[in-house]
Amino acid sequence: MTETRAPDQVSVKLVERFAPHLEVRRRVVVPIGVACPLVRYDVVMGEGRAEGRQTPPMHSQVNWSLLGLMIKRPSYAYELAKRFERTYEGVLSLSSVSHIYTALAALKDRSLIEQIPGTGTEAQRKPIYKATEQGITEYRGWLLGQIGEDRRRQQLFVLQLAALIGHPGAALGILSDYEQECEVQKTKTHTRERTNETVEANGGLVARLLAEEQGLVLDAKLAWAQYAQQELEAFSQAVRQSP
Repeated sequence: MTETRAPDQVSVKLVERFAPHLEVRRRVVVPIGVACPLVRYDVVMGEGRAEGRQTPPMHSQVNWSLLGLMIKRPSYAYELAKRFERTYEGVLSLSSVSHIYTALAALKDRSLIEQIPGTGTEAQRKPIYKATEQGITEYRGWLLGQIGEDRRRQQLFVLQLAALIGHPGAALGILSDYEQECEVQKTKTHTRERTNETVEANGGLVARLLAEEQGLVLDAKLAWAQYAQQELEAFSQAVRQSP
């Protein structure tokens, strides 16, 4: 933890008065070559005083996805990285080799995972990471929260498109491109073969679930795009005919 040094007792008093969430710790040090001990005051985040602070939400898709893999099966870091690559290939990726360790540290700090002893000899033993009960509970809540996130993204798209309502030609062009992109994604959904560990372990169940979800979502988006085009064309015609 980064420490901020308070130079004297006056500064300590100011910290205690105006920054109650911090804690001042007094320690005695004896520097090399100095006969008399020195008193140092360190200002740190108070452990007891920090209990009332709320932990900010974790937004990293990588962190949550790794947690899901550990809920399925405990793993050591290297194995977890390989499982992540196989499972989320083409959808999500680790930014670097060290990313896995950064994510594990963040999950451990939040008590979402725990470290358990590995197998093998003492020299070869690697720590294994597994999800805690708290991790399982929070993972469930995060998954359900994705429904709201998807809805907010779609609402944002519609509201941003509505900014062009005074330029129906531009809006209709965007909707036409939107419709074409949905058709392209539908084709990819029907032809894509996902070969990851989950598919292999479950006889293609995950692949079928993905295909069905994506197909239904894209059908709904296509229907909406067609409806929006009809509404915009009717609106544009009404505007042209108005005196």
